Amino acid sequence: MRYICPQTFSMSIIKRYSLVLCSVLLVSSCVSRQEITYFQEIENLASIDNLESITLKPNDMVSIIVSASSMEAVAPFNLTGTSRISQPSSTGNSSSMSGGGTQVPYMVNTDGEIEFPVLGTINVLGMTTKELQDYLKARISEYVKDPIVNVRVMNFTVSIIGAVNSPGTYPVSGERISIVEALAIAGDLAIFGRRDNILIVRELDGKKTYKYLDIRDPEILNSDYYYLKQHDIVYVEHNRSSIQNAIANRNISVYIGVASFLFTLFVFFDK
Repeated sequence: MRYICPQTFSMSIIKRYSLVLCSVLLVSSCVSRQEITYFQEIENLASIDNLESITLKPNDMVSIIVSASSMEAVAPFNLTGTSRISQPSSTGNSSSMSGGGTQVPYMVNTDGEIEFPVLGTINVLGMTTKELQDYLKARISEYVKDPIVNVRVMNFTVSIIGAVNSPGTYPVSGERISIVEALAIAGDLAIFGRRDNILIVRELDGKKTYKYLDIRDPEILNSDYYYLKQHDIVYVEHNRSSIQNAIANRNISVYIGVASFLFTLFVFFDK
């Protein structure tokens, strides 16, 4: 029978497992281009025709400002008061009407209605801001010549959470924001965020709906969820390796103990 020195045998085992460990780390650290590149093969996309606008829904705060050559003539159509909620101007200050007072936003109630001065109750549910603007202009034209109506949703926000660099709830100043713009505001996806499984949670007709998007696929540009709506939630899932690393970090004390034990063996048999 061939005699194997215990020291040689132990060193052989330690070196073998060290080599295996290094190989696993190298393989796990490799990330392919296909996993992280956005809009792959976009040149093959046939068309991009998604121009959907946001629509009004319950609990929206809507700013409606009516103006004309004679501000006195349109004063009855502007809701003003001393409410702390005011219409921000381009300089960031609250705007006031010529007749005194601060511009007050309209709250869309649970039935999708607003109470508008002179005109009374108006159902705005499902309207775009442009549709409401045109409707009000036509109605107010019965009382005032050439009125100008400006409509804007004031509480348009999107929440971005998960594997992004700056998660949070962000206000949107314009009429629309794409999923790409929203992720950019949140500092883009972290390197360990999944590009192929971004969840959008949205409320439609009082019901929660959801959609998973793959930002690597250029077809996302034609998705109904490419442009976000008010109060959408965007969740970026962590990839498998980051989840495994998080689990491993919780057991780091165990790993340190095992490493110390192996190092002790190495020192003992290397004498």
